[in-house]
Amino acid sequence: MSKPEIILIGGGGHARSCIDVIEQEGKYQIAGIVDEKITSDHVFNYSILGSDADLEKLRFRYNCALVAVGQIKTSDIRARLFNHLRQLDFQIPVIVSPYAYVSRHAQIDMGTIVMHNALINANSKIGKNCIINSKVLLEHDSVIEDHCHISTAAVINGGSKIKEGSFVGSNATVIEYVSSRPNDFIKAGSVFKGYNNE
Repeated sequence: MSKPEIILIGGGGHARSCIDVIEQEGKYQIAGIVDEKITSDHVFNYSILGSDADLEKLRFRYNCALVAVGQIKTSDIRARLFNHLRQLDFQIPVIVSPYAYVSRHAQIDMGTIVMHNALINANSKIGKNCIINSKVLLEHDSVIEDHCHISTAAVINGGSKIKEGSFVGSNATVIEYVSSRPNDFIKAGSVFKGYNNE
């Protein structure tokens, strides 16, 4: 039985990491890349299918898509692309590396990618269109709202909530039972003491 085809929206560094996770997971066949800025014809061995303007036309051929644009300063681009894919009625799957651990008591919503060696513990909840990057630890009862990027080796301790559109930098630690604010930027290597959990 053939695998469902998926297209990736974005062809930069994060897309290359997404390709590796998708290949390792083995559930989807990457059909190609949609990107406005790529000057070559391929990313790895995957063809450039067009730009964002071609998504409506590509929807007639492909059912599945994933936002593969990275997020550091703002979630606006990822959120806009995700919402556009939903308007076009693409299926936007959850992608999980086979090298990650996800508790069967955790919840992950559409469009989120969980990358290599991430650890998602019991009763964690991850929203739509998030990046849970390599070696992230989400402890029990933590909540990651929509359109967040939790960067490499960040630790979100038990009961903490990262609000929509936020960025948590590499090796940052969020202490237990606190909350960020929407669109927060938590610096790499910092200890985030947050706000009272809401």
